[in-house]
Amino acid sequence: MNFDLIVVGSGPGGYVTAIRASQLGLKTAIVEKENLGGICLNWGCIPTKALLKSAQVFEYINHAEDYGIKVADVDADFSAVVKRSRDVAGGMSKGIEFLMKKNKIEVLKGMGKVAPGKKVLVTDDKGKATEYSAKNIILATGARSRQLPNLPQDGKKIIGYREALTLKKAPKKMIVVGSGAIGVEFAYFYNAMGTDVTVVEFMPNIVPVEDVDVSKQLERSFKKAGIKVMTSSSVEKVDTSGKTCKATVKTKKGEETLEADIVLSAVGITANIENIGLEDVGIATDQGRILVNDYYQTNIPGYYAIGDVIPGPALAHVASAEGINCVEKIAGMDVEPMNMNNIPGCTYCSPEISSVGYTEKAAKEAGFEIKVGKFPFSASGKASAAGHKDGFVKVIFDAKYGEWLGCHMIGANVTEMIAEAVVARKLETTGHEILKAIHPHPTMSEAVMEAVADAYDEVIHM
Repeated sequence: MNFDLIVVGSGPGGYVTAIRASQLGLKTAIVEKENLGGICLNWGCIPTKALLKSAQVFEYINHAEDYGIKVADVDADFSAVVKRSRDVAGGMSKGIEFLMKKNKIEVLKGMGKVAPGKKVLVTDDKGKATEYSAKNIILATGARSRQLPNLPQDGKKIIGYREALTLKKAPKKMIVVGSGAIGVEFAYFYNAMGTDVTVVEFMPNIVPVEDVDVSKQLERSFKKAGIKVMTSSSVEKVDTSGKTCKATVKTKKGEETLEADIVLSAVGITANIENIGLEDVGIATDQGRILVNDYYQTNIPGYYAIGDVIPGPALAHVASAEGINCVEKIAGMDVEPMNMNNIPGCTYCSPEISSVGYTEKAAKEAGFEIKVGKFPFSASGKASAAGHKDGFVKVIFDAKYGEWLGCHMIGANVTEMIAEAVVARKLETTGHEILKAIHPHPTMSEAVMEAVADAYDEVIHM
C-alpha cells in the first residue's frame, strides 16, 4: 500500500498528526502496536486524572464537616477507583478509533519499523510482517518509564507508572523516587487513599522545573497533608529480599534506611527509539533523542519525528502541536516554528500547579530588569468560599517594555487558568492591558489580574 503519510505511534502526537494530515487531503495511515491513544491516553494523562479525581472526591467527603455537612461511614473502594480509571481510558481509546474511521485513516496494527526508501515494516502480534510505503513518514513512538541501574523495576515491589495505575490495593507505605509531575501526582493520590507516602528528590526543591516559590508552597502543602518530603536526597539502593522494601537514602546528614511496601520510580522517561529502524535508515540521534530541525525533519529527507522522541518538553500538548506544525509544513502551508518559551506546563496534584514562560530566576539570568507580582489565594473570596486557600498566582514582567515574561500558579484548578497567560503572551499583551481587562468576580481567575496589579503597585485586595 502506498500512502502520502504514515505515522508510527498513535499517542497525542501521532493521532492528532494523522487527523490533521487527513484534513489536508493526505492519504494517511497510522501504526500502533497496543491501544490507540498511546501512553498518554491509556497509561498516562487520562487515567491518572481519573484517579486524582477519585482522590479529590474522597478528600471532599472526609472534610465534609468543614462545609457544614455530616457524612458517616466513609470508605474508599480502591479496586473500584482503579476500575473507573481504566474504564475512562478504555472509553477514550474507543473515541480515537471513531476519529480514525471518521477521518478515513488506515490503522495498521503491529510494531512499526522504518526502512530505507520511505518504507515502514509492520509486524503484527502473530509475527506476520507487511511492508508499506509513503511519501513521508513521521515517528511518534513516545517514551517509557526511565530505569535506573540502582533502582531496577520488577513490577511488584519497585514499580513504574504503569503498575502504579493498576495496583490491587493501596499499600500501607510507599516511597516515591522523583518529584516531577508523575511523582507528585501519585504521591498525592496514594496519600489521599490512606498510604503513608515519602517523596525523595535529588534536587534542593520538589517539582524542580517550577519557580522556587511554587516548589516551596507545594512542599508546605504536602507536609500539611502528611506527605514526608526529603530533598537533596537520593535512593542509593533498595533491598527487596524481605516482605517489604528497605531503601537506603543518602541525605545531607548521612544515610538512613526507609521501609515501605512499594517503591515507585518516577525519575523521568526514556524515548522509544530502539528497534524502530533508525540505524537502518541512518537517522541521527543524540543523547537518546532523534535530532530534527525546526519543522521536525530528520537528517534523512522524508523522515520526520515529533513528541517525546525528540529534544524538548515531553508533554502531550507539545507533541500534538509539533505534529500539526510538521504535517502542515509537509502540505506546503506557511508555518512558523513553535515558540518553546510559551508552552504551558501543568501538574495535577493537590494543590495543582501550572506555569508558562520564565521563572523569576531564569528571567534575571536572561538579563531582564523585572517587575514581580504575587497574589495569594488566601486573599481570594472565591478560594475562601471554596475552602481552598493554599497557593498563589505569581507574574513576572519586563520592567522596560511591559512584556509578560512568566506566570506561575499553585492552587485549586489553576491548570484551567494558565491559558490566559499563554494567549496573552502569544498576543504580546502588556501588564497594563491585563489590568484593564475586566475579570469576573468572584473567581479564582481574578487572582491573575490582582497579581499583575501587585507587580505595578496597584493591587486592591491585599
